Amino acid sequence: MKSLSKLFTSILPAIALIFLLPEGLFAQEMRVMSYNIRYKNTIDSINGWEYRKENVAALIRYHRADVVGLQEVQPAQLADLEKMLPEFAWYGVPRVEGPSGEYTAVFYRKSRFTLEGSGTFWMSETPDVKESKSWDAFYPRTASWCKLKDKTAKKTFFFFNTHLDHRGEIARQESAKVILEQIRRHTLRHTGQPAVIVTGDFNATPESVTYQNLTKDGILKDAIGLSETPHYGPVRTSSGFFVRKEPLRAKIDFIFVSDKVRVLQHATITDQQEGRYYSDHLPVIAVVEVKK
Repeated sequence: MKSLSKLFTSILPAIALIFLLPEGLFAQEMRVMSYNIRYKNTIDSINGWEYRKENVAALIRYHRADVVGLQEVQPAQLADLEKMLPEFAWYGVPRVEGPSGEYTAVFYRKSRFTLEGSGTFWMSETPDVKESKSWDAFYPRTASWCKLKDKTAKKTFFFFNTHLDHRGEIARQESAKVILEQIRRHTLRHTGQPAVIVTGDFNATPESVTYQNLTKDGILKDAIGLSETPHYGPVRTSSGFFVRKEPLRAKIDFIFVSDKVRVLQHATITDQQEGRYYSDHLPVIAVVEVKK
């Protein structure tokens, strides 16, 4: 018995270390999500916001997202999400004023992050002019950004979230350039190379000029190609509401990162109930770590 007691005493520190290590390791990780939640449209019938809003909130909570870039969020939807996700704070500005004005809102966990800066710009030749649009854009479009301090990992990063025009091809191509210009502008004062994460519905595929404009200079890279474990789930994200046997329409929802962000995992979430998704887009999630 004495020998067993000595053995247990000798290995106790090692056991304690095993239990402590994951907490230290995982504390550096954060889960970021891009999710087009579909605006509140009365013609959606059984897929209307009132029937799916609780599932949208539950999905975000279940997958333990830390920062979420949401698209197509109208004021009434924001109010609902605030009530259902009280652990999150958010920032955003509508692309136009009024009850139908959509936000590219950034939701972040209040317990983990401190907001150190924020802003919104428009996808136009005059990005600081509210409700401005250019080129062949059908609607004014925005990107909202937050400078967040991770209180757990003691690191700062920039998070941009956008929704590009659904019709104007030139507008999408030029908007990609605007995003890069604004990233340079808002991260210029940051000491050292900044960590940048960009989420959004880009209404453009990986084969498009828009995608090439976003990635060709190396500032941003598609997180799916950087993931240290293979991507999980379908690659395409434009789903429609109903689960079908046919392939999904296209990959148009993305998470992009700068070189200062390590991507550990990447997935497309296919949660559904009774053959219906919670939006007409599938959310994309990545487990990432801001490098030193």
